[in-house]
Amino acid sequence: MRACLFDLDGVLTQTAQLHAAAWKAMFDDYLRRRAERTGAPFVPFDLHADYDTYVDGKPRADGTASFLASRQITLPLGHSGDTPGTETVHGLGNAKNLIVLRMIADEGVGLIPGSLRYLQAVRDAGLASAVVSSSNNCQAVLAAAGIDMMVDVVIDGLAAAREQLPGKPAPDTYLATSRALGVPASQSAGFEDALAGVTA
Repeated sequence: MRACLFDLDGVLTQTAQLHAAAWKAMFDDYLRRRAERTGAPFVPFDLHADYDTYVDGKPRADGTASFLASRQITLPLGHSGDTPGTETVHGLGNAKNLIVLRMIADEGVGLIPGSLRYLQAVRDAGLASAVVSSSNNCQAVLAAAGIDMMVDVVIDGLAAAREQLPGKPAPDTYLATSRALGVPASQSAGFEDALAGVTA
């Protein structure tokens, strides 16, 4: 083994709970307003079943579309710059992003117990290390957690969009990370907590 490739939220940092809470806040607000408008019953976003199945580990737009499809709700994709809350996939995703950024600013970013020690052991062993995350906020979270200088390469949602890589559960971001490190994928170990990431 020559490289360790880490997911961020829930593997290195304690931000998975913040993301889950932000998804719930955004979707519950949208679903409540939609129920009032259509007369349909309000069924809230489930922090475990819905989060784990539809959004965890996926790029923001993919997670938004996946959850909406599970409720038989079809919205236009829109554009990545849609105003947060616009009734498009990107608009709802951008609303979620605002919520999670507020939470990170208010609550800070904690590390998963043992993750700092593990990252240091990886470096001490002479192994390459990288973060592979669907998050567009990856660099800011790494910096807030104080571990941005402990990884050699970061492939996040912004890099995936720039390089037109499909997000998790497709393996493309992991393969791109191995290439960026100059290490064959067969000599890289992935560390994941989300179903989409494990599939990748």
